[in-house]
Amino acid sequence: MTLPHLDAHTVRRLVPVAGAVRLLEEALLGGLDPEATPQRPVVDLPAGQLLLMPAAAGRYAGVKAATVAPGNAALGLPRIQGTYLLFDGRTLAPLATMDGIALTSLRTPAVSALAVRHLAEPDAGDLLVFGTGPQAWGHVEALAEVRPVRRVTVVGRDPGRAGAFAARCRELGLEAEALTGPGDQAGDQAGERVGAAVARADLVVCCTTARQPLFDGALVRDRATVVAIGSHEQDARELDGELIARSCVVVEARSAALAEAGDVVIPIRHGTITTHHLAGNLAELVVGRVVPGDGPRVFKGTGMAWQDLVVAAAAYEAWFQRTRSRRT
Repeated sequence: MTLPHLDAHTVRRLVPVAGAVRLLEEALLGGLDPEATPQRPVVDLPAGQLLLMPAAAGRYAGVKAATVAPGNAALGLPRIQGTYLLFDGRTLAPLATMDGIALTSLRTPAVSALAVRHLAEPDAGDLLVFGTGPQAWGHVEALAEVRPVRRVTVVGRDPGRAGAFAARCRELGLEAEALTGPGDQAGDQAGERVGAAVARADLVVCCTTARQPLFDGALVRDRATVVAIGSHEQDARELDGELIARSCVVVEARSAALAEAGDVVIPIRHGTITTHHLAGNLAELVVGRVVPGDGPRVFKGTGMAWQDLVVAAAAYEAWFQRTRSRRT
């Protein structure tokens, strides 16, 4: 029997981002422990990396094989690609394959939106986005589901792409501005404009391939919320130690953050913070065991296999129900 394949369009149609946020929250409220998710092996390849992401929960198990190829941008190809394989949790029989890019592009912004729902101020409406790729756009859509986003400022290295991103935001009825950056790469005047946007923002989202901090963390105002999802390596970070040290920091899981999140690992290595500085993981945040203070709030994500499984299982069940309905 040929396995059904859920393509990108099907995955997005079956599980809208608001639904993904709800599903992830329900899984955590139901007792799913992010710390119990197996660590993903990362294999270095000549063209980049291969990541294998297995997970099991409830009626399902699954694994995502994802690749990260930095050189793909020059070829007009996605930097991150992959395929998901879903199994029956009891028999471990394969049930379906799915488009891995669509799954990643859906669940990552949904996870961030879930964190923002519990971290950000209720009236947070000024959003600053670093990056112009699919994840950056996915975060605009996802955060608009959980907060009254009114204004978007996008910072990108390519003025054309940043301008197109801002225009796309305006098509949604949002105020939007494009800036060139980050930092001094774009000149002093542009750097000042980026700094002013950081200081003004209620929400800051970092979706880049940067290996060094994107902005001066001292500029982030108290009670603003910062999301960083661009890196999954110990030596790469988007946020500086200054911001991490004065923030309430929530991670997907302590085990994953201490293994993969340079935004956390580097400040620990430098003695800026200790492991005790982490306020909690995403499950602890959702159940109310993390209470943000008056300083900034930071959510650092690297992506975890349980998130893929929750969304993939929901997509499969919705597909199965629709298929059965058509047959009867």
